[in-house]
Amino acid sequence: MSQAFTVHDVARLAGVSAMTVSRALNHPERVSPAMRAKVQEVVRRTGFVPNGMAGGLRSSRARLVAAVLPTLVGPVFQETIQALNQALDAKGYQLMIGQSGYDALREDALLDAIIRRRPDGIVLTGIMHSPAGRRQLLASGIPVVETWDLTPTPIDMLVGFSNEDIGASVCAYLHQRGYRRPALLCGDDERARRRTDGFRRMGRTLGLEADLPTYLAPAPTTLGSGRAGLAQLLNHPAGIDSVFCSSDMLALGVLIEAQTRGLAVPQQLAIVGLGDMEFAASLQPALTTVRIDGTRIGQTAAQYIVDRADGRTVAQPIVDIGFSIVERATA
Repeated sequence: MSQAFTVHDVARLAGVSAMTVSRALNHPERVSPAMRAKVQEVVRRTGFVPNGMAGGLRSSRARLVAAVLPTLVGPVFQETIQALNQALDAKGYQLMIGQSGYDALREDALLDAIIRRRPDGIVLTGIMHSPAGRRQLLASGIPVVETWDLTPTPIDMLVGFSNEDIGASVCAYLHQRGYRRPALLCGDDERARRRTDGFRRMGRTLGLEADLPTYLAPAPTTLGSGRAGLAQLLNHPAGIDSVFCSSDMLALGVLIEAQTRGLAVPQQLAIVGLGDMEFAASLQPALTTVRIDGTRIGQTAAQYIVDRADGRTVAQPIVDIGFSIVERATA
């Protein structure tokens, strides 16, 4: 559980009064440059973020939860956000959504703005945050739930799964079905890269070629990126017989490109996606994919935030919800 740093803590560490800290942060022109630098150094070191609601009413909680997503365009997080919103609404909380992109500096700026508003909780996508962002979150004392990834050292609480294990499992799945020349079509983000790392490690264990053909698509991934990626991967000298895509949208693009080129799926090219989007089962052929229980992620994250806001202890702050491979016609 994180412990909130207060203006009094900053004042004590800087060797000044709380009033001086307040002036240095809110009206820097009213203090000397040396005093301002001393306060700012303590703020930088501790990750302290001023309470932007300090001048407002304190008689009740904000009843506000903030969720930070890398993108609002990709459909892969929609199930989680819908479940999170519904569960919070049932408890009388409002959900605020912020888009961080896939840029650490942008995420830091967004977190700074969110922390200043003192929400009752923050739900993050992923675990890879900058040192500055991590310090801010720890210093805020606000309940934090990280999602869509797994680590033994979360900031506070975590509901997720192992991206490395997903990659390894898909590699073993394809190998078991006789595919020996797999390729990787990966989004340019940390979680997708860890899936491909897990795939490669399992591939080496199974005796596959060390340097698997890989196409890196800009994040967020799109249908067009899938088509372009397959067109590039088909140029590999050794040829490919299967593709693991880091999203169902990429996989849809791969399927369209394969059909355009007259490739039989899965006889000539097997395809595996990730996300089990609504369209996956309706494709022809239906898409084999990795199923993530986004509803459980959202509901559990909401319950954790509400429990902590009500002063209850979360008995199991780290939950691995796992995943499943949904076998359909493309592989």
